[in-house]
Amino acid sequence: MGKQNKKVNKIKTLAVSGGKGGVGKSTIACLLAGKFLREGKKIVFVDCDVECPNDYLLLGEKLKRPIKKVFAEFPKLIKEKCKKCGLCARTCRSNAIFQPRGKYPIFIEDLCSGCGACWAICPFGAIKPEKEEIGKIYLNKIPNSKFQIPNKFQNSKFKIQNFYLITGEAKAGLEETGPVVAQVKEFALKLAKRVKAEVVFFDSAAGTHCPVIQALLNCDLAYVVTEPTPMGAHDLNLILDLCKKLKIPTKIILNQADLGKKQKVEKIAKKYKIKIEKEIPYSKKIVEAYSRGELLNITGLV
Repeated sequence: MGKQNKKVNKIKTLAVSGGKGGVGKSTIACLLAGKFLREGKKIVFVDCDVECPNDYLLLGEKLKRPIKKVFAEFPKLIKEKCKKCGLCARTCRSNAIFQPRGKYPIFIEDLCSGCGACWAICPFGAIKPEKEEIGKIYLNKIPNSKFQIPNKFQNSKFKIQNFYLITGEAKAGLEETGPVVAQVKEFALKLAKRVKAEVVFFDSAAGTHCPVIQALLNCDLAYVVTEPTPMGAHDLNLILDLCKKLKIPTKIILNQADLGKKQKVEKIAKKYKIKIEKEIPYSKKIVEAYSRGELLNITGLV
């Protein structure tokens, strides 16, 4: 028998990011989600800015009881077994283990990524992993009444749940939040597969640090949001360089395009051979929708 070709519906993974905070990254992420919703797509929208999540506010939602807690494993020393050999300290790439000569190792939790190298390498079994809660995951099912449904979908696709909001929240004071983002993404992708979503949006934190990298990893496309200012252009260069290293196709969205000089942004875009996909002018309409948590209903801008 010949091989049967079965069409596999791959979930499209998109990231919205930006090297600089305050450029409207989360606003653009909400506008893009609304655009896909009006096209009849089923969306899983993920707030990966776990240190300061705010997408639920922009969408007029509240965070209630978490659907899942996030845990990580951190090393704990068993002094009775420790020979003070220093192997764990030499192995730790995060420099999270400090060991004075002839003394027991000291674990610096704020620097620890929970990779497990120290307890794996210890030949005496003197280090054991200990679970600790580092964050929470919330799930909001956004009702269809929250956004305007096109007439052509009134009696078909929009009868079912079409928009899921996942919010990751790190434990207050946690220094290394990358592991929280990783687990939030894992949860989101499993949910997307279960509900047969077509698009997953990852709204990252601003910058180029570890949590941003975790949000961007393995995405099909990244929308990078910037503004027409010298600082916006500078940080655009950083995030585009990161996306290039991660081999992620990238599109640039220039927000508030009419409020500054965009020549520096255009120069950076030309350097990376990426055109500015969309220029969005300042809009009082967006500001008002932002304040009311109604960004999903803004049309025609992205």
